[in-house]
Amino acid sequence: MGKGIIFSVALVLICLGGKGAAGQAHHVVGADRGWDPTSDLVSWSSGRLFRVGDQIWLTYSVAEGLVAEVKSKEEYEACDVRNPIKMYTEGLHAIPLESEGMRYFVSSEAQNCKNGLKLHIEVLPKGQGITNKKYSTLSDYEAAAPTTPSASTRYGHSTVLLLTLMFCVIIGLAYSHPSLPYI
Repeated sequence: MGKGIIFSVALVLICLGGKGAAGQAHHVVGADRGWDPTSDLVSWSSGRLFRVGDQIWLTYSVAEGLVAEVKSKEEYEACDVRNPIKMYTEGLHAIPLESEGMRYFVSSEAQNCKNGLKLHIEVLPKGQGITNKKYSTLSDYEAAAPTTPSASTRYGHSTVLLLTLMFCVIIGLAYSHPSLPYI
């Protein structure tokens, strides 16, 4: 049931267009798979812009290991979690991006980390576009931002996702509460 709640929160955020108050983005790391060994976090993060004021959401199974935020690129690349900035242990975390710069997250399970269960992001200034010369060259870990789909496409997909989420929640409630009358 706990994993269903995490998945539901992630889907609600995706359905709502990933925007919070004042245009802040809420990035669900790994999208529907979350922070999971089967997630391709490099593909998920490529082309995304992370700005001051945004939040990233980590959803994961504690049984697969914890998530550590590390200080340096060297610790990130070596999957070194001996001295983390913070260890995330609850399975669901909203992490505010409060300042500019690089942030590094790795799996606490060495094998998962070495197999790619890690994420680094560059937090840009609030409202900063990719056209700024400082950010116009792409690093080894970044890709060019994709074009934004039209609003009608985004809301069309959001509606389908929202309806699917509602259906799944209703079915999940029906199966988890056998005392409820059948609909």
